[in-house]
Order: sequence, then structure tokens, then C-alpha cells
Amino acid sequence: MYSFAVLRTTGLFDETDPADADSLVQEFETVECTRRTTLFREGDAADYLYVLLSGKVKLSRRSRDGREGLLALLGPAEQFGDVELLDGGPRVTTATVVAEARLARLHKTALYRWLAQHPQATEQLLRVVARRIRDDRATVHDRLFTDVSGRVAGQLIQLAHQFGIAEGGTTRVVHDLTQTELAQFVGASRESVNKVLAQYASRGWVRLENKCIVILDDAPLARRAQHKRRR
Repeated sequence: MYSFAVLRTTGLFDETDPADADSLVQEFETVECTRRTTLFREGDAADYLYVLLSGKVKLSRRSRDGREGLLALLGPAEQFGDVELLDGGPRVTTATVVAEARLARLHKTALYRWLAQHPQATEQLLRVVARRIRDDRATVHDRLFTDVSGRVAGQLIQLAHQFGIAEGGTTRVVHDLTQTELAQFVGASRESVNKVLAQYASRGWVRLENKCIVILDDAPLARRAQHKRRR
């Protein structure tokens, strides 16, 4: 059985009566996926809303020339795949499992039926989607107006917030991304991102490990991210 507690922490159920939430939670089914499993592809018909219970999932898009851009890295209690259920269009991203994952998924017919019975929940779902759009716009702004060094610092801070584990004054961030995927997340070449990470390591700000970064001093990273964003 999947964790009802994790499902109830998703944005969809904010400010929702527990009894009403339970009636929808019962409609979810669980899926267990190994690394590199593709949940859906850009252009596919949208049938399910997903909630990640454990593991990590990346959302990506491809440019016309075939290059991949990593738009988001999701962790436990994050929901995705909901935007297309609202507008009825095809998937706009590809969702791929990055680290072995357990997911709860809800078919669109069950969601529509529940929303019809609980119209106040529609407003909450729209707020969740609106917040995500706002965050996406902020990401685009950073990629347009922040240099690579600032973007790397900003992404490290974000990953630490999502996946960081405190270890005696440091923060271990297991992101499970390859070097190429990490560069896609930053929106720069792998060579450029590796160069910046090496600089941060030489300054004693981070320690680099396989698919993991240990943040030794987050203060200069935060300053670098903010400084580069203001310029």
C-alpha cells in the first residue's frame, strides 16, 4: 500500500476536508518504476495525474534540433502531469524516472468526477498550477539574465532545499543526475558546469561525489546566486 500521508501533503489537498481528500485518495493506484523508465513522452495523450511517493523524476523537453533541456527534478510529495489534464492537450514534457521510484497515479476520469463533486478543490488545483507556472517563469528569467556561475549556485541551493540531508555542519545532496543531466538542469554545457563546480570545490564551498554534491559552505553559494541574479 502506498502512503496516504504522502498523498495528503500534495498541493491538491491543501485546505481540503480530510474526508473529501480520503474519497479521492482511494482512487489512486500505485506504480513502481526502475531508473530510466519513461512515464510519458512529449506529445502523448494525457490520462493521469501523478504524485511521487519516493525516488526522483525529471521533466524534460527537446528542442527542434534534438537537444534535451531538463526543466524540473521532482522528489517525494510532488505532483505532476496535471496541467494537461486541465486544458485537454497533449503532454508538453517527457517524464523519466531518475532514481527508483514509487508513484501514485490518478486517472483523469476519477479526477474530473471528484472535482465536479468538490468544486472548491478546482480552485486549489488552479492555485497549484499557477504557482508552478510562476516558478517556471522565474527559471526562464534566471537562464536569460544570470550567468552560468550564478545559475549553478542557484541550482545547488534549490537541490539542497529539495533533497539535502544535514551531516555535521554540511549538507549532502544526492541528486542522482549524470553530469550531462546536471548541465541540462542548469541550462549550460557540461564543460562549463564542470568548470564552475571545480572552482567551487577548490574554494572549499562544495565536495564533489558521484551523483552527489556535499555543500560545505552554503553562504557564499547563496551570495553568488543572488549577486549574479541582480546584475
